[in-house]
Amino acid sequence: MAKPKIGLALGSGGAKGFAHIGVLKVLTEAEIEIDYLAGSSMGALACALFGIGHDWRTMYKMATTFKRQHFLDFSLTKLGLVSGDKVTELIKALTHNKRFEDCHIPVSIVATDLISGQRVIFKSGYLYEAVRASISIPGIFAPVKRGKQVLVDGGVIDRVPVTVVKEMGADVTIAVDVSSYYGRTDVRSIYDVIMNSIDIMQQQIVTLQESSAQIVIKPPVGQYLGSTRALASMENIIKIGEESARQHLPDIKRLIKDGKERS
Repeated sequence: MAKPKIGLALGSGGAKGFAHIGVLKVLTEAEIEIDYLAGSSMGALACALFGIGHDWRTMYKMATTFKRQHFLDFSLTKLGLVSGDKVTELIKALTHNKRFEDCHIPVSIVATDLISGQRVIFKSGYLYEAVRASISIPGIFAPVKRGKQVLVDGGVIDRVPVTVVKEMGADVTIAVDVSSYYGRTDVRSIYDVIMNSIDIMQQQIVTLQESSAQIVIKPPVGQYLGSTRALASMENIIKIGEESARQHLPDIKRLIKDGKERS
């Protein structure tokens, strides 16, 4: 009996995306092998790291040592509050300057082209370039120019890229949505304003996109909206991701078993 191909779609959500590490921990410990990865924004970074062979423990260490000064270089450019040079170098270091072709698990990364309004899917080339484009939150990070394209956060057009992993060949799709609007308390910064606005605008679209996934994991991380609060609560965010994934583990195992029996 052949094992069904498992596709994992990791969604955008700023620093709340570190909840993906908790999800990866649960899947790894349950010996659930992921065959395809697709991500937007922070989900793109998680996919890239996991795809090149970093396990959840290594990713946990990376996440819990992040400091704002490691990746934020504020500027007065017309296109964003942060130029993105620091984060580009950080991503290049974390991914060891590897390419998609070096990944142990096939990876796709989603960005949005502001010129055409279309989704852009990276499947080849340097991982850091794709991740840098995908995490470019409009108004915060300066966009990435690529030929005639002006690329920003993949979450603008495809917050949780379920259709991408399906197109890659997944039989069973697991979506992880960390946009969770539930539990937010206040708005304290321009980052909060932008992220709040994007999340509100996308609620119905995200729900529709996720409806095609067999499993949808939604860690309740809405209270960690602001980047400062999120970075200060990294261990809690990862733990919430872990707890949410564990709740869905019986259903994931059932789908895999059913897929084997049908093959």
